[in-house]
Amino acid sequence: MKNSNWKAVICMATALTLSACGSEEPDTVFEWAVNVGGPAYTGVDGVAYAAEEFVSGGETGSLEKVKGSQDEPLYLSYRVGDIRVEKPLANGLYDVILHFAEPDEIGGKERLFDVLVNGEKRVESLDVMVSRDGKIRSALTVAFPDVRVTDGRLQVEFEAIRLEPILSAVVVRGKPAATDRWSLVWQDEFDYEGAPDPSKWNLEEWPARKVNDEDQTYTSRPKNVRVEDGNLVIEAHKEDFNDANYTSGRIQSQGKGDFLYGRIEARAKLPRGMGSWPAIWMLPSDPFTYATTCSEGADWQGSATCDAWPNSGEIDILEHVGYEMGHVHGTVHTKAYYWAEWEQRKGRILIDDVDDAFHDYVVEWSPERIDMYVDDSLYFTYVNEGTGWEAWPFDKPFHVIINIAVGGMWGRAGGGIDDSIFPQRLLVDYVRVYEST
Repeated sequence: MKNSNWKAVICMATALTLSACGSEEPDTVFEWAVNVGGPAYTGVDGVAYAAEEFVSGGETGSLEKVKGSQDEPLYLSYRVGDIRVEKPLANGLYDVILHFAEPDEIGGKERLFDVLVNGEKRVESLDVMVSRDGKIRSALTVAFPDVRVTDGRLQVEFEAIRLEPILSAVVVRGKPAATDRWSLVWQDEFDYEGAPDPSKWNLEEWPARKVNDEDQTYTSRPKNVRVEDGNLVIEAHKEDFNDANYTSGRIQSQGKGDFLYGRIEARAKLPRGMGSWPAIWMLPSDPFTYATTCSEGADWQGSATCDAWPNSGEIDILEHVGYEMGHVHGTVHTKAYYWAEWEQRKGRILIDDVDDAFHDYVVEWSPERIDMYVDDSLYFTYVNEGTGWEAWPFDKPFHVIINIAVGGMWGRAGGGIDDSIFPQRLLVDYVRVYEST
C-alpha cells in the first residue's frame, strides 16, 4: 500500500486539487490501549492494544461476529458487570476512547449505564445498541476529550441503571505537539457582509423530502443563508414555504473548491434542539466516478436508482442531531460500508458546549487514512484497506458542504421535531483547507 512516490504522483493533479497529501500517521501521542477480556491486538490504524491489564470486575464474554468496524477482532472479547479500569498514568491531559458492542438480543433502553472518568460522570444512560443505530453486535466508539490526570492514575468506572455495563476496549491518547507541516491553500474567513462569496460557494435550492426524508426546503434567501458579524449564518425557520413546513440553507464549493487530500478545518457553533441536524461534510466533485447504474447528468442525490451514492463516497466531518446535544459524529460512507448494510464506519466524541462555544471540526485525509478531530482530539480513523474503490473511493477530489437539515430520518429519530426551538443557527467562523508541506 505504501509507496514512496505517491506524493509526487498526487502533486501532478489539477490546480484545484491539493498537491501534497497529508501524512501516514497522526500527530497525536499514543499512551496506552487495552483489549478488554482478550489478547494483544494491533489495530488497522497501528494502535497496539495490550492483552487485558489494569481492568477488573465482572465476567469476560466473547462474540463470533461484530459489524461496523475495521477492527472487528477488538470487539469479539468483552467484560460485563461491575467493571473498573485503573491505569497508572503521568499527570497531564488526555483523551480517552472506549469501545463497545452490545452482545445480547435486547431492545432499546434495556441496557443503560453511566460512565465516570476520574470520578466525573462523562455520559449518562449510555445505550450501546441504540447509539449504534439500533443494532446489536455492532461496534460503537465513544471518545471523552480532555481528561485531566492529577493523581498519577486514570480511573474509568461504570454505574448500572438497567442490566450490567459492558466494555470491549480502551484507548488513551496524549495531546499532540504543535506542528507546522500544513500550508494553507484555500479559505473563507467570512470577514464580509451579505451573501456567501460566489467565487467560493454555490447556494442550493431544494424541495423537502429530496434526501433522507428531510422536512425542510433549502432556499437561497438571506433569511436562511448569509454572512454577518464575521460568521457564515445558516438559519433554519419554522414556516410554510415551497410546500414545506420548515426552511433552511445549504451551500457547497463544487467547482470552486475541490480538494484531494489535506486538512479541512471548520470552526463552528452548532444549533440546538429536537429536530435540528447540522452538518459540515464532503461529497465527490465527480459523483459518477464509481457509479454503475447512472452517468453524468443524472439527478443522483436522493435517487433510488442511481448508485453514485454511496459508490463514490462521502466524508462527514461533523454531524450532530439535537436530541443528543453533547454528541458529535464523524463518518465515512462507501459502497462496502454504509448504513443500509449497518456497516458504516463512524465515531463519536462527547463535547458539552457545542451550542455555546466555537470548536474546530477537522478531517485529515491522505491516501492511507482519514482522521477526524474536534479541536485537537482525534476520535475516529478510517484506513485504506487497499481492496479497491468499494471500500476506498477517496482517491478523487471532494468538495465541502455546510447545511442544517430539519427532521429527516435521523433528525426525527429522538422523538420528532420541537417547533418551539426555531429559529436555529449554525455559525461558521471560517473554513480553511491545507496541504501537507
